[in-house]
Amino acid sequence: MNDAQQTTRPRGRRLHRTAALVVALATTGSLAYGTAVATPADQARTRGRAVAVPQDPMAAVAAMQPSWNLGNTLDAIPDETSWGNPLTTKATFDGLRAQGFRSVRIPVTWYPHQSATAPYTIDPAYLKRVKQVVDWALADGLYVEINVHHDSWQWIANMSTDHDNVLARFNATWQQIATAFRDEPRALLMESINEPQFNNATDAQKTQYLRELNTSFQRIVRGSGRGNKDRLLVLPSEETNNAQHWLDDLSTTINSLHDRNLVATVHYYSWYPFSVNIANGPSYDATAQKDLTEGFRRVHDTLVAKGVPVYLGEYGLLTSPYSGVVERGEMLKYFEHVNYEARANGMTTALWDAANDFLNRSTMQWQVPEMEALIKSGWRTRSGTASSDNVFVPSSGPITAQTITLNPNGLWFTGLWQGDVPLMPMRDYTLNGNQLTLTAGALTRLAGNRALGLNATLQVRYSDGVPWKLFVRSYDRPVLSGATGTADGLTIPTRFNGDLMANVESTYADGTAAGPASWTTFQSFDNYRADYGANTTTVKADFLKSLKDDAPVTLTFRFWTGATVTYHLTKSGTTVTGTAG
Repeated sequence: MNDAQQTTRPRGRRLHRTAALVVALATTGSLAYGTAVATPADQARTRGRAVAVPQDPMAAVAAMQPSWNLGNTLDAIPDETSWGNPLTTKATFDGLRAQGFRSVRIPVTWYPHQSATAPYTIDPAYLKRVKQVVDWALADGLYVEINVHHDSWQWIANMSTDHDNVLARFNATWQQIATAFRDEPRALLMESINEPQFNNATDAQKTQYLRELNTSFQRIVRGSGRGNKDRLLVLPSEETNNAQHWLDDLSTTINSLHDRNLVATVHYYSWYPFSVNIANGPSYDATAQKDLTEGFRRVHDTLVAKGVPVYLGEYGLLTSPYSGVVERGEMLKYFEHVNYEARANGMTTALWDAANDFLNRSTMQWQVPEMEALIKSGWRTRSGTASSDNVFVPSSGPITAQTITLNPNGLWFTGLWQGDVPLMPMRDYTLNGNQLTLTAGALTRLAGNRALGLNATLQVRYSDGVPWKLFVRSYDRPVLSGATGTADGLTIPTRFNGDLMANVESTYADGTAAGPASWTTFQSFDNYRADYGANTTTVKADFLKSLKDDAPVTLTFRFWTGATVTYHLTKSGTTVTGTAG
């Protein structure tokens, strides 16, 4: 993960990539691969469990599945707890192992603990702390990967203007890391650099710089001897992206090194418009799905099919999964799909967890049980989904039958349930192919007195995997009221009336985009916060401060029922005024 331009605690990954940049791709391995039997000489012994590390690199990386990132911790700037996570303890890895994970990626940012001039000495106390954390994980029988993380954009990115000093510092950094960890078991992997990027450089220069760094890294680690002679070394593509030319560059570098113990890594954070809900991309639609399937296929065909193991060093979304930026059901469809496609393409997956997004760092328990169930199920099988997880019925007037499209994902439909009670075919629903129709009578019964909001929760059950939840909700047209605030935030009283906000379009009077992104009228949904409990909608500072003074803006709030509500606001100096349309 690269949190460039953020020195305070970030919620997750950086959000400043352009829409044209399809973020990097992933690599995931399958539990179905199994683990090759290793000879006694191959046993990586720790003070705790013994990890059998296969000599075959492909089998070794497969044995790492599933994996997890200790994100925003040792990679935090300037210190381990600076971005809000607690100090890592042995219990962290006890809990991780208990949850079924077999490996952990431990991102490390070195420069805050390193001299900025030659000989670029890393603080021995920091090296000792990193080693302590690594040893705790190894003692729990986990594979471990360490890297050079946010250094990538803090100083390595300046290679085009400070080539010799950057290379000297990079080499000195890895010489010290390699020496400090060369007696660790082979269950420890080393990754050259996280999401490499280079400022003010041509494409040809970027290729040259990354090849130079990856090659130098391999030479230094191998030359340090002892356990590093056959340690698995992980090399990224540029920005850990899955674009074909970058995969080709990485493949060329790996082939040129004639080293069988090399692993490729890419990351994946989904199709950008979906990942941050921008440019009218609130749904995990065919375009977002194609971005994943084609990207993963490129990784497989370029690397995995040619015998190069691939580690999906990070996967997730560019926004916190429970922020509301991406709707719940659309998010779950994505996480189900990414785990399946990675497994089908022979890659090992490492979930990016920045700050209690998935596992609670204090207890190492999952924050949301349904996400735990979905991801763990995805390690072995598929789960069925549907075109939506919401069925909206009007709060007054007649209720009619409604149809949703099932996505069985190779499974078969086994029934529709409300809690422990099965709904009855023909009376409550009909199934025609993948078209599931809830009858008017069933919806009337489920909606009850039609109080605004959630009335009933159903489960679409399939032959395997996690059931798909359907929420029956009663709604009326949302209403937004006038409000006054400042450029630091505008809070709009909102009667959501049971509806859910999907995204917002923002334009000036001439129809041009209003907001931080000039290329789309649909700004990132992270610019807004719909608080359904408080009945408010907050327009955030990043959006408001980007607006022109005294230039009226029209906001069109779009809801999942299909309703739209128009709202007007004007910023004058530091004052913002909003009026209902």
